[in-house]
Amino acid sequence: PAGREKIRGAANGMRALGLSLDLILTSPLARAAQTAEAIAAAFGHAQLPEVLPELATGNAPTRIASALRHFDDRGDVMLVGHEPSLSQLASLLLTGSPKAVHIRLKKGGCVALEFPDGLNGGKAELRWMLTQGQLRRVKK
Repeated sequence: PAGREKIRGAANGMRALGLSLDLILTSPLARAAQTAEAIAAAFGHAQLPEVLPELATGNAPTRIASALRHFDDRGDVMLVGHEPSLSQLASLLLTGSPKAVHIRLKKGGCVALEFPDGLNGGKAELRWMLTQGQLRRVKK
């Protein structure tokens, strides 16, 4: 219950930052799916998050990036997954290499990337990166 309350608070912070979500993709693992569902509820999404099997633990960032190309036209997409895959994916999308940028996402942390030229590896732009605690402290 405490973890769910923290995620709801972080989701409220995301909303206060003006984040919009057209789609939430989640790992098939239970904790990630529960987190994705809590975020969807906080954003008032009627549809449940979609499971993307590549977001499960142990998948290479290049495999995840390849799977994401199917969602390139879906607008603002949130991924809910696991470490170190998500940090390596962010590095890959920012620089073209999964090891060039060393990011450590703690549980509930969020990285916002923008893709002016689509999902081409190495061409994303970092908008912001916040911990779950920082997100919970964001007020409208």
